[in-house]
Formats: sequence, C-alpha cells, structure tokens
Amino acid sequence: MKNIINDSFLLHNDIAYKLYHEHAANLPIIDYHNHLNPYEIYMDKSYANLTDVWLGGDHYKWRAMRAMGYSEELVTGISAYVTMESTSEVNAEKDFKRFLAYADTVQNSFGNPLYHWTHLELKRYFDIDEALDTESAEDIWNRCNELLGKQEYSTRNLLRMQNVKVLCTTDDPVDDLQWHQKLKEELPDISVRPSFRPGGVLDIEKSSFAEYILRLAQVTGTDINDLPELLQAVKMRLEFFIENGCRVSDHSLELDFYREADYGEVSKVFDKALSGENVSLDEAAMYRGYVLTELGKMYADNDIVMQLHIGAIRNNSTRMFDRLGADTGFDSINDFNYAPQLSALLNAMDRSDQLPKTILYYLNPKDTAMLMTMAGNYQGNSKGIRGKVQLGSAWWFNDHKTGMEQQLQALCDMGMLSNFVGMLTDSRSFLSFPRHEYFRRILCNMIGEKVEAGEYPADTDFLGQMVENICYYNAVKYFGLKI
Repeated sequence: MKNIINDSFLLHNDIAYKLYHEHAANLPIIDYHNHLNPYEIYMDKSYANLTDVWLGGDHYKWRAMRAMGYSEELVTGISAYVTMESTSEVNAEKDFKRFLAYADTVQNSFGNPLYHWTHLELKRYFDIDEALDTESAEDIWNRCNELLGKQEYSTRNLLRMQNVKVLCTTDDPVDDLQWHQKLKEELPDISVRPSFRPGGVLDIEKSSFAEYILRLAQVTGTDINDLPELLQAVKMRLEFFIENGCRVSDHSLELDFYREADYGEVSKVFDKALSGENVSLDEAAMYRGYVLTELGKMYADNDIVMQLHIGAIRNNSTRMFDRLGADTGFDSINDFNYAPQLSALLNAMDRSDQLPKTILYYLNPKDTAMLMTMAGNYQGNSKGIRGKVQLGSAWWFNDHKTGMEQQLQALCDMGMLSNFVGMLTDSRSFLSFPRHEYFRRILCNMIGEKVEAGEYPADTDFLGQMVENICYYNAVKYFGLKI
C-alpha cells in the first residue's frame, strides 16, 4: 500500500501548494526547544536498528502501544523484573518483535499524528513509499536497518538530512556543558546550544530541594545560606550558560507559581526549606513567584528569551513511576486555572520594564484564548520588538493537526500571525525533525484556505515572505541568532 506522503500532502489548494514548495520546504530548521542529548550528538551515535532509533525513548509511541494492549516488554523493552538501567543491550529478535508491535499500532492509529509522523520519517530519512503495517513491516525493517548501519545515518548526519541549523537542548544550571563546548569546536555547521532550565531552583516543595541547593553551591564555589546568595549563584550559572551560547530559558509550571510576597516573607520560606522543613503549597508559590520574577529580570538584562510551559500533571501512575521513572509516558493535561497568577507574574517584571521576551505555552486547550489575550497585555516595549510576548507553538498533547490549526487560528483571531516564531519538536528523538515539515504544510494550507475563501488577497509575494518569516527568519531575529 502506498505511503500517504506526496508533494500535495496536507496542501488542499493551489495557493497552499505554492507557498509550501516555493517558500517553506527548503528553509533550514531552528529547533529552539527539544530534549536531545548533546552527548549523543558529540559521540555521533549510530543506531543498531529501527527499534533502537524509534522506540528507544519516545513516550508518544509508548502511550499508543500501551493503548493497543501490548506488554511493557514490547513497549519499552522492560520485563516485569527488569529496570530501565539494565536494558541497554541490543537483542535483534526482541527488537523485531517490538517493531512488529509498533507497526500494528501505527496501522491502527487512524487520525493520530503518529501515523503522519511515522510516514514522514520513513519518507524523509529512508525514502520509503510504502505504508507501514503488519504486512510491510519486515521489508521496511530490513531496508531501514541496512541504511542505519551506515555512517551516513549517525546522529549528526540525521540532523544534516533535515537541514537543522540550530537546536537548543534542555539543561540544568548545574550542568558543566562540556559537550556543548566540544560541539562548538567540532560541529561548525550545526549550532547546538544549551537552554537554561532552573527547575531545581524553583521546586522548593520537593524533598530534594536542599540537596540541589548544596550541589548548586558546590558548582559555583559559593556558600548559599540565604536568598541573595542563591540569586547570585543562579546569576553566575546563567552567565556561564550565556558564554556557551545560551539564548533561551525554560520553565515548567505545574503548580501554583505566584503569590504576592515581599522579600522578608520569601526569605523565611527559603530558610525553612534549606533547613529541611516542609513548605506549604502557598509558601512554595510565594517563593516561586519571587524567584521567577528575579530570573525574568536577569533574562531581560541579557536578552534571553523566557519560555513558560504551563499545565502538565506528571507521573500520574505511581506503580509505573516506581518501575520506569519519569518521562516514560504517564503525564497528562492539568486543568488548574492560573490567569491571575500569570498576569501578576508578568506584571511584576513589566512594572519596571524588565519583562524579557516571553513565550507562553498551554497544555490544556482551554487556555488558548486566555494566553493569547494575556500576551497582548505586555507587547508594548521601547525596543520595538515585534511579538515580544508570544503564544507558543502547539505543545506536547497539542502538536497534532487539529492542535496546530487551533493555535494558528488563535494567533489570527487575537494576535499577529506574521510575528510568530514557528515550530519546535520538544522531542527526545533524532528522527523527529519532519514535524517541522508537518507544521509548515499545515501553516501554508491554512493561509491558502483563507485566501481561497476571499478573506485575504492572493498576494503570494507578501504571503510567501510571511511564511518564510514564521518558519525561519522570525526565530533568527527573536532569539538573537547570528547565522
């Protein structure tokens, strides 16, 4: 059976086809938020087989396979008596069985983005035109594995195949960034940059908080006994990240994150946590809001973009968390309401004109319009920044066709689509970059449909430039990249 990927995939009118093929298709990729491992890029890792590269750490695929009733041994490769840490060896027979289970899952994924992503990856990396199902699986397995055994399919070359020019990994302030430093010297054609993600600094309610602060103190060679010393240590690490190419920060906000509090109140909460005492959720929100505000001001001073990913509820299954750990496919969408907190947080930075460029991501689609209109409250700035506060791309459980269309429509309805900084993968997979193509096709089709409906003139010169800006040039300017 023929693969669905062809020149007209998702492009349903002539304008869309022209915009995509003449303006979007060949642009380089800037992936400003992902979870790729810089060590694997530095080592130029190669993959043993298609299961290794596809199912090695992709919780999207794992969730779908579990929904099909497959055992964990086929999903993650882990039996009831084996832990994640002991499954690194390659077992060709077992891997093939896992691949067959995934092929069956794909065939059953009608309307699911996994079906589109999988076939985009088969076409763009392996030039395979057959649809993946239980009948074609063995032939596809053999053909892909023959290619994966070649050096041309190492991690660096997989990135080159998709014309990736910049990718920003997700990194803890205590990381030494040695792999980023080495890649800067050895990989001049792809810019691998760290992102500053200080979750350990903000998550004061966790039992590991005091231990993390001690580690931060050791890394910075300082004492951290009070709030000013903490902020100074964080500033030192941010400066180190900037020296190593950092242009963006990242924050995952999953609990209340802002309560109005003064320095004295927050200082007491910090002292309490540092001594090992439990802090309440309200106290944690006071602390988190204060430190986020101070971080935002640091970002503004250094032209660092602040990303706020809001609304996940993580590790829902205690049974599976105990067995597999975090980020294994047991997270979902939260439904807490946070508009007043977000307004207060942004206002706390904006009040002194120290609100950095900010990207707001929703996980719950109910928050789309709220975040879009919230962004509009804080666009005014003396530096003439277009789209200073952005509605982030359709994130995680929204990065399917419907979710992308909803996010793009919100930009049209309540903002300025032309200022949007485009797509990202948010992925741990080196085969995920055709998701940029997926987004670009959906974008061009939406624009084409509006033109066809008579909602905008068929000015393909202007629209073509707008598409190029959204897919590439806006991000270059917004993140201050020199390419």
